[in-house]
Amino acid sequence: MKIPAIVGITACLASIALASDEPPLPAWETRQRAEREADGWLAGAVLLTDDPIPGEPERAAAEALEAPSPDEIAGDATVFPELPEKFLPDYFAERPKSFLVDPQGLLAPADYQDRLGFLNYHASDSSIDLFVYLLEKDQEIPADVRDEEMMERLFNEGRPAAVVFYYLGAPQRSVISLSPSLTGSISTTEQRRALESSVMQASERTIPAEQLEKFLGQMSVRIYWMERMLSSTLDIRPHPGAEGAAIVEKKAAAAPAPHGKFAWVKEAAAKAALPASALAGLLLAAFGLTRWLRARARHRFPELEVEPRLGGSHAAGVGAVISFSSASVPPASQRDQMPDYLRRM
Repeated sequence: MKIPAIVGITACLASIALASDEPPLPAWETRQRAEREADGWLAGAVLLTDDPIPGEPERAAAEALEAPSPDEIAGDATVFPELPEKFLPDYFAERPKSFLVDPQGLLAPADYQDRLGFLNYHASDSSIDLFVYLLEKDQEIPADVRDEEMMERLFNEGRPAAVVFYYLGAPQRSVISLSPSLTGSISTTEQRRALESSVMQASERTIPAEQLEKFLGQMSVRIYWMERMLSSTLDIRPHPGAEGAAIVEKKAAAAPAPHGKFAWVKEAAAKAALPASALAGLLLAAFGLTRWLRARARHRFPELEVEPRLGGSHAAGVGAVISFSSASVPPASQRDQMPDYLRRM
């Protein structure tokens, strides 16, 4: 039984060895190779040398790539023309008397009045003013105009303000700055978020005037949230001695007075808080007294003569059923029993 098994294994190994032998690669015969070389062509020869392919035009040498300049690495190298010098006093000489600064007349009169009306409404409903300086989309503020110096000089006094330099038609170039009274309380990250959110809203429109409308609407909302953040640490209120001015102080123990379009609701709720609390206390006391009286109530059943049963007044192990005519009247107030024919079985 072992010999056939050995023979089978040997046959398998032999077949595997034969199957692993690969056929030899084709090779040129000496005569055929000489004929092809004499004709000037040999299959695959052009792939193994750097010689140009016969019949194809010569290719120009690849130009060496130049390294980018430091300005290109730093950012956009686009140079915008500076704001004309004749407009500089209108922009930066004094604190604006209008919330929308447009000495170049970039907006149409109707659009200007609409945007200005919105900014006036924002100022009446918020403790932080919003000033918007309009510039053309391809203009640049001169380098000698420093943002920090301008904010310190023009917006150090008066109501707190947020100043936006808005490039009409290019909202992504907009820049926001805060008056010195707010810079220490609102982080740069929050300012950047407010600007990015407003730019995203403006990007939903293609007409520059509509972009500005969307931008101002979102920026007004973001300033409202900034004001909510400040309400926990600062008290922003009108100055008692100067009309239109404001002072910023550390918040006192009392909460700031309500403001805004729903101020009357808050005032009415504050006035009604004390009477409502007193009424609730009285109702709670009355409810507690009622529960206490009901818990102490005691019911007394009258002593009635039991009817004889089976001719006897009583019997061992036999009880009597006492029934009353009304279930709503206390038993102590009832003296008559219910007749037998009215009793429930």
